[in-house]
Amino acid sequence: MSTVQTRIVGEEEGEQRLDRWLKRQFPQITQGLIEKACRKGEIRVDGGRVKASSRVAPGQNVRIPPLPDATAPPATAPRLSVTDDDAAMIQAAVIWKDQHIIALNKPPGLPSQGGSGQRGRHVDGLTEALMFGYKERPVLVHRLDKDTSGVMVLARTPRVARRLAEAFRQRAARKVYWALVAGVPVPAKGTIRFGLVKAGGARGGEKMRCLHPDEVDHTDGAKRATTDYVVIERLGGRAAWVALSPVTGRTHQLRAHMAELGHPIIGDGKYGGSGQDNPGDGWGAGIGGAVSRKLHLHARSLVLTHPVTEARLSLTAPLPAHMAQSWTFFGWSEADAPDTQFEGP
Repeated sequence: MSTVQTRIVGEEEGEQRLDRWLKRQFPQITQGLIEKACRKGEIRVDGGRVKASSRVAPGQNVRIPPLPDATAPPATAPRLSVTDDDAAMIQAAVIWKDQHIIALNKPPGLPSQGGSGQRGRHVDGLTEALMFGYKERPVLVHRLDKDTSGVMVLARTPRVARRLAEAFRQRAARKVYWALVAGVPVPAKGTIRFGLVKAGGARGGEKMRCLHPDEVDHTDGAKRATTDYVVIERLGGRAAWVALSPVTGRTHQLRAHMAELGHPIIGDGKYGGSGQDNPGDGWGAGIGGAVSRKLHLHARSLVLTHPVTEARLSLTAPLPAHMAQSWTFFGWSEADAPDTQFEGP
C-alpha cells in the first residue's frame, strides 16, 4: 500500500473527469475504489469533497489516500471484457468516425455511464469496442439519459476531449431533440425559462422541480434553465411532434420543462405519469395503447465546429424503432421536418 499523497493536475491534464484522471495516474485503481474513497471524503480536490464524476482543472491539488500496490494481485475480479454481441451493438451505433471524434446513435435503454449495480453495460463501459486501433479508449464528453436515444459524441484523445468539453460549456454546439408530447403546445414556437432544482425524497431516483425564473436566485441549489421549442406536426389537439433545443444543459431539463407546460413527453413515467391514456381530465404521459410506452425523446442532431479541423460538423441520428413506429402510426415522416428548426449557434 502507498501512503497519502498529493498530486497537482498538469496543464494538459485538466477538464476531464476525476475518475479518468486517477486511472491514468494509477492504472491499478478500480472504479469502485474511487467511488468509495470519494464518498468517504478520502479523495479531495483543493481540500473539498468531490464525486468520481467531478472534473479537475489545471493546477488543482488532488489528495490521494493509500492505494494498492501496482504489482499486487487485484482484490476484486477483473473487469469483464466486452462481449461479442455488445461490441457488435455499439459498433453498429457509430454514425460518424474520424481520427479525432466518434459519434454514436445511442440506443434507448443504454445508460451513458455506470452507477450503482451497473457493471459494463453502459456506453462508457463499452468504449473498449470503439478503440478502432487506438491505444486508449474514447472519452465521453457529454451524456444522455438512459432512456433517451440519439447523437452522442466521444473524443478519441484527451486533447480533443478538452476542446469538445469547452465547446459544450461555452454553448458553441447546437443540439436538437425530437419528442412526441401529449397535447399541442401554444404558441407553436417559444422559449421556456423555468429554473430547475432537485426535488428531494424521491424514491425513483433523481428528479427535478421547475420554479419561476424570479425564484431561482432565492432558492438554494436552483439553476436557471432555458429551452427553445418548435411544433413540427400535430395530431389534432391530441399530440404533437416537437423539436427542442436546450440552451442550457441541466439534468432532465427537457422532460421537466415540457411537463411543466402541461405537455409531458410520451412515455415519461417520471415527469408525466405512467398512464398511456387520456381519460379527459388530464393528459398524463400518453395518448393510447397503440403507441409504445417507451420514452419518446431523441437527440436528433448536433451541429458544432470540429475541434481540430474547424470545419462545420453536422451529425444526425435516425429515430429509434419505437419512435419510428409511432411516426408511421401518425402518418409522419422524418423528411417532413424542415432542414433547420432553429438557427445555428
